Amino acid sequence: MPGTDVAIGPEWSLLLAVCSAVNPRETRERIQALVQSALRWDVVLDLADRHGVQPLLYRALANFKEAIPSEPFLILAQRYQTNIHKALMLSRELIRVADELSALGIEVMPYKGLTLAEAIYGDIGLRQSGDIDLFIHAADLARVRDALGHLGFTPHLQWSEAKQRSYLKSGYECAFDGVAGRNLLEVQWAIQPRFYAVDFDMEGAFRRGVVVPVAGHPMKTPSAEDLFIILSLHAAKHVWERLIWLCDLARLMERPTLDWEQIGSHATKLGILRILRVGLLLANRLLGTLIAPSVETQIPEDKGSELVAAEIEASFFKDNGFDVESASYFRLMLRLRERRRDQMRFLTRLIFTPGPGEWAVVRLPEPLFPLYRLVRVTRLAAKLVRA
Repeated sequence: MPGTDVAIGPEWSLLLAVCSAVNPRETRERIQALVQSALRWDVVLDLADRHGVQPLLYRALANFKEAIPSEPFLILAQRYQTNIHKALMLSRELIRVADELSALGIEVMPYKGLTLAEAIYGDIGLRQSGDIDLFIHAADLARVRDALGHLGFTPHLQWSEAKQRSYLKSGYECAFDGVAGRNLLEVQWAIQPRFYAVDFDMEGAFRRGVVVPVAGHPMKTPSAEDLFIILSLHAAKHVWERLIWLCDLARLMERPTLDWEQIGSHATKLGILRILRVGLLLANRLLGTLIAPSVETQIPEDKGSELVAAEIEASFFKDNGFDVESASYFRLMLRLRERRRDQMRFLTRLIFTPGPGEWAVVRLPEPLFPLYRLVRVTRLAAKLVRA
């Protein structure tokens, strides 16, 4: 069961219990006791929505329907059905996109969202649906944009050739609107923007990919080991602010076949052992997920990860999230790296890598494109002065 030392209310206790896969009998008894207490159901529903765990909450509470007030349970049931309908719509769109790109000889690899729901939860309805996330090879971006245009997708940003070349090196994703909705699809050729200084081997991830069924349609997705690293990096980038991200990590941690030696070796090369360790600690403290001895060997304790995990745990139950443009956020990202050289790479790239923000502020002709670095430095300096 969850072992957090932070004082929390019964609403949070309920969410942590329904997300825990440890000791099902004890968890069921805990949930039963909580639903019979004086819960603020409006708070429960709001927290479940913001943290992406509505389907897990509904599935857990369906066994205790008689003990729950009818109105909040009806709302939760309706949201569960709405999520299933959206998952089916996204499945249809994903299959349509994947088939079109495959016919053109373009390799893609869906992850997160629907694929994650199938691979980890075994049910596309058990994870709140947002959009479609596709990994692509960076060299295929232009062809992918053209193919998606024929399918009715429109990219959010249209840039000059020089900016596109620069963004392929410094950025990591391109978002598209579709006929079925806005922000429907994101194609990514990297895990994070380059300034985070985690040079993950995307080509290797494609080679190691495995095939899973998504709505009955076989698709390649990252291996479980790569997925654990990818999800850990994504959660860290957003300071682990949503409970569903810890649920995902926890369920991967519980897989007996997960190759922790491979994960540890890869994380050591990337210099992200501390990032992975913080995720492990949070899953353990909040969801009760055990950290096996084999995991301890490959992703060992260190003082820095303990301190960061304690800070994140203390702030997790508060409404105020991190400002990802603030100096405190960038200081935290530095503290999450265990090697000095990675910290220096992060700082150097952060300071000198221009991107869409700089391009929006000043329009420079292509011969003067290198001057965007100066624009970047100036903007960062202004933010520090205002902080």
